[in-house]
Amino acid sequence: MMTMTGTEESTAVATTVAPMLLLAFELGERTWKLGFTTGLGQRPRIRQIPARASERVLEEMTRAKGRFGLPADAPVVSCYEAGREGFWLHRWLVAHAVSNEVIDSSSIEVNRRARRAKTDRLDLGGLLNLLARHHQGDERGWRVVRVPSMDEEDARQLHRTRETVQQDRNRVINRLKALMITQGLTLSIDADFLARLETAQLWDGTPIPAGLKGRLRRGWGQLTFLNRTLEELDRERAALTPDPQTTMGRYVNALPTLRGIGSVMFLTSSRIIVARHGLERRPRSGIQAFPLGDIRIERGSGPSGRVVVTRGRDQEAVSMFFEPRSLDRARELIAATRLQIARLRRMATKGSGGRAGFVGRA
Repeated sequence: MMTMTGTEESTAVATTVAPMLLLAFELGERTWKLGFTTGLGQRPRIRQIPARASERVLEEMTRAKGRFGLPADAPVVSCYEAGREGFWLHRWLVAHAVSNEVIDSSSIEVNRRARRAKTDRLDLGGLLNLLARHHQGDERGWRVVRVPSMDEEDARQLHRTRETVQQDRNRVINRLKALMITQGLTLSIDADFLARLETAQLWDGTPIPAGLKGRLRRGWGQLTFLNRTLEELDRERAALTPDPQTTMGRYVNALPTLRGIGSVMFLTSSRIIVARHGLERRPRSGIQAFPLGDIRIERGSGPSGRVVVTRGRDQEAVSMFFEPRSLDRARELIAATRLQIARLRRMATKGSGGRAGFVGRA
């Protein structure tokens, strides 16, 4: 018996993709490597230029269009890995009509079957392939970094400066303590430190050697300078008055109502939340995770510790100090943290008041 099969003619209209130039950057301290192609399967054109030679970038883009036979007005799509150069290059490219993506380097897709060779040429080729796939709609190869505005980036400088100064202060204090411990000294590091240093004696009753005493004095001078800097930063931070009508202002007003978040952490957290997720531009963007990313438990040198909430490479988004009696207690606090931060998000979004407290001691 003969079987008849019918065929249907496709009515889909073939879409033509406008020719474009794909550009990937490999950014070094002294030199930059530029990789050009027009799509998958096209051998890339690799060029090296001095670092931050922006005019050379424009020249190489023009030459690459001629090499691949593209019109002079062909669009350019580029990418580079987030790192030392920050976001100025992205803003410069956008200002020159280049569609650019800043990529999280830790999210780039790699082959895990075996050890792989790593050279600038291979890295550029991999970036160009992923860029071509990304432009065709495949978003699984990497994660794109949200580029903050100049105002958002500048607003982070104050709390980042304070964090850096605080870390420097802790290093100086630890250095002073370590120097004294090497000679069996346990002087309190407070306002009377220099006076006690003059009369302190070693284990055998002899005075402190002149070299060590001079080093301790210099360390105290550094600590005094850092303390003054912290006081100036705190006064500058206290003078800030966020607008309560904005998303940032609502977070600044709501975060202090959470027990365990002090005057230093709430402003840092607000800026990270708003700048990271762009809530000013997308107030209902459907972010389920809020600022929560990785939650870890840090144990201190004593019985105390803290729960730290981080997201990617951001600094601490939320930090709650606690005194756990057991690991189960710390885990209970983590569960309470998730619930309370979710409640905080609802409070800040609606602009409502109220106090959100953690369960148990925090």
